[in-house]
Amino acid sequence: MSESGCWNLIGVAGDKSCAKLAPLVHCRNCDVYAGAAQRSLQRPVSDTYRSEWAAQLRQPVAASDSSDTSALAFRIGREWLALPTAMVSQVAPQAPAHRLPHRGGNGLAGIVNVGGKLAPAISLAALLGIDERDAPVRSGRHTFARLLVVNWEGQPFALPVADLCGIVRYASKGLTPPAATINRGMQRYLLGVAAIDDMHIGVLDASLIGHQMMRLVR
Repeated sequence: MSESGCWNLIGVAGDKSCAKLAPLVHCRNCDVYAGAAQRSLQRPVSDTYRSEWAAQLRQPVAASDSSDTSALAFRIGREWLALPTAMVSQVAPQAPAHRLPHRGGNGLAGIVNVGGKLAPAISLAALLGIDERDAPVRSGRHTFARLLVVNWEGQPFALPVADLCGIVRYASKGLTPPAATINRGMQRYLLGVAAIDDMHIGVLDASLIGHQMMRLVR
């Protein structure tokens, strides 16, 4: 029997009639199999093979993705903003807020019904000093106002937004300072700005936003 490929004929991949198979259990424990493997590793390689591998190894190493944070990006007025995905519980259709007697201003728009449950409606536009009338005209199948339902310390809040981009990922260490032209009311709530594709998204400080929303409902 030729040593070449005997494991395919009388070994584990063949009819298992090899006399060595019973004590060795598997062909990989046989010196014939090991010898064939050794000769395969030591066989000469062609110039074409060398050239192909040399070309692959000369390729620059691709930069690793440094994105370590995910957020849900949305638009208010003309400003694109984002909150951590862990803070967001759902996106709901827009619904009117019912004003509360003797309460309002500073961002508390009222109470809104979201899926049969009541939640305080918080106007981020009022909280951050964003002029919602200064918004570019946008059109498209998925461009419409919605409610962003977020949770902070077990309390749900409904945030009306003009548009939704979706979940984005960014490098927390790659945030840049906001432009000097951004109003101070919004600046204090920003961790920085994330450049994603052709968008510049203001990443909101979840802790500051959360504590401010809790203050509004107390």
